[in-house]
Amino acid sequence: MSSDASSTGLTRQALRLARALERRKRRNRLANYSPYTKQREFHDAGATHRERLFMAGNQLGKTLAGSFELAAHLSGRYPEWWCGRRFEGPGRYWAAGETRLSTRDTVQKLLVGPPERPAAWGTGAIPGDAIVAISRAAGVANAIDAVTVAHVAGGASTLLFKAYEQGRAKWQGDTLHGVWFDEEPPPEIYVEGLTRTNATGGFVMLTFTPLKGMSEVVRMFLGDEISGRAAAVEEGG
Repeated sequence: MSSDASSTGLTRQALRLARALERRKRRNRLANYSPYTKQREFHDAGATHRERLFMAGNQLGKTLAGSFELAAHLSGRYPEWWCGRRFEGPGRYWAAGETRLSTRDTVQKLLVGPPERPAAWGTGAIPGDAIVAISRAAGVANAIDAVTVAHVAGGASTLLFKAYEQGRAKWQGDTLHGVWFDEEPPPEIYVEGLTRTNATGGFVMLTFTPLKGMSEVVRMFLGDEISGRAAAVEEGG
């Protein structure tokens, strides 16, 4: 074999290896998550506060922080730097947005991958190799109802997607380890979500831009740290 042919073969092998590593990286984004200061403060506060709010402007990483934290709880794959709340085993969680469509296009997208590309499900915050099963939802194209996630301690966690528009009745009856509200929920929906975590001593976290001003939900958090609530506010957002 000539030196040119040998060199070409090595180059192709290197390219194949690079592509394989990139695919692996895309399917394990949680391992490379590196939060900035406010995101880190939000995660750390979970160690001592059951109720947390990350309030910031658009595109400032609040929803991203929520997705990676929930992925860590679902899988048990906590980063080495993690100082927030930890669960030793699998649990049951809800993630929600205002409508079923917005939940699909934000929360589901960040946790699982692009809704319109099922072949790419597993490239979100939840490690692709931890996803055991996905159950599709009816009525909204490419929407997911539930995801089963393998936990490092054994067994599997369950994630269900919800929407505020479903109404209070659909938020009753379940027992959960955690609820993630992306975008500000109505007060009655927030209370129902919190109630679902009482039996487990679980958590609720909110990530939103304060489009409703000093609303009832916002007032629950600002200046209210001693009650078990904590707020991380990104100034300028």
